[in-house]
Amino acid sequence: MDAADLDRQAQTLSGCIPPLLVSRLLELGHGEEVEVQAGRGEWFCAREWARLLGDQGRQAQAVDVLAPYVATGWWQAARTQAELLENWGRAEEAIALARPYANTGGLPLEFFARLLARHGRTDEAVTRLSAGIDDWLLATALVDIVEGTGWDEDVAALLAARIPDKHRCDSPWCCRGLDPDNAIGLLATIRERQGRVDEAIALLHTRHITSVNNHDQLADLLARQDRIEQLRAYAATEHIGHAARCLAKALEERGDVEAAIAVYRQADRPGAHDPNSAFELAQLLTRHGRGSEAIEVMRAQADVRNGDDWILHALSDLCLDQGRPEDGLAHLDALATARGGEEDWDLYWIRLPLIAAYDGVDEAIARARSHPEGATSYAAPHIAELLGDAGRTEEAVAVLEQHAPANSDDLAGHLIGLGRVNDAVALLQQRDSETVSPVWTGSLFNDPPF
Repeated sequence: MDAADLDRQAQTLSGCIPPLLVSRLLELGHGEEVEVQAGRGEWFCAREWARLLGDQGRQAQAVDVLAPYVATGWWQAARTQAELLENWGRAEEAIALARPYANTGGLPLEFFARLLARHGRTDEAVTRLSAGIDDWLLATALVDIVEGTGWDEDVAALLAARIPDKHRCDSPWCCRGLDPDNAIGLLATIRERQGRVDEAIALLHTRHITSVNNHDQLADLLARQDRIEQLRAYAATEHIGHAARCLAKALEERGDVEAAIAVYRQADRPGAHDPNSAFELAQLLTRHGRGSEAIEVMRAQADVRNGDDWILHALSDLCLDQGRPEDGLAHLDALATARGGEEDWDLYWIRLPLIAAYDGVDEAIARARSHPEGATSYAAPHIAELLGDAGRTEEAVAVLEQHAPANSDDLAGHLIGLGRVNDAVALLQQRDSETVSPVWTGSLFNDPPF
């Protein structure tokens, strides 16, 4: 066992028993196998077994399980043990364990500082994080932990110093570390919780990048503060569509469903014809019992964006949920006809659940196998899923075994269901010869993978 191998497990989920299958082993009563594999270097088994022991009050045994992993110096193992210690009320031991790792900065320092703050050591946490404020992750943690502590103005001053008068980033990767747009966003967070809402809004209006990670901070703030008309005006100019989604959600929560629907239907709104907006509208309609309208919304998108697989998936799922598989099949058949009757497997398999719902599983399987790519390794999981959902697990295994070790996770899951745990574990632990990547220490901007 070494840190590089553990890091490979965590990053690739290959050559090991992955988290979902560890959970499946435990759910099906194979705890003894998880315990054995925890002692043989299987990180995800060790993590779950230690948690389970802790939940049973067997804390010393849980620590023993993690001890060899922590001894490698691998941060994720130390973090897991520190989290358990804290959950058990042993915060001082958790702090002592995490402290040496915090010197590397990045994620270990963020974890350590938040741990300190949760247990009455906010001053030390602030000192540590302030020194690393140019790291956006640490700056965010700093803003979070000073809430209600009297440190707001000190941190606000640090952030304001990083907001130049002229420069604005034009992409999320413009500046290394804490770019001005991030500093503005964090400063606005402080101003909002101080009750200086107008100042926070004014700050956010100066950002060049308005939406990050599928959210728009200004739109979220306006919704929280019940500034609906301001949010409406902003949604009329925000081109990505996150503000419109936020407005629609706020209106829906108020009970004004028709107004929420109207937000998405406004043809002159920026991004109104974006398929993501259509998908959001379809979900909104479905939540309020208007499944037929939702299907028509996604059908129109599928017509406009002929062959976009995610739109076809969304349309097919809607048809299944609404008990109308024939409608989904009709659209897919029309698409295939327009293409001369040929469909690659990546589009063809979308129809399989629809066929199973309309004509039965056997017909779906027969149609899948008749496809030119139906005997490939990438078609096998789709056929096996049909069989598995029908309770025909042994047949699913037979299909997947023809392509082992491809699709090893799918095959192992079915083998576990049949009680063939040893076969499943042996399959999962096969690994290709690969170059082991350097172990990531958690520093965000100086070390791999960034």
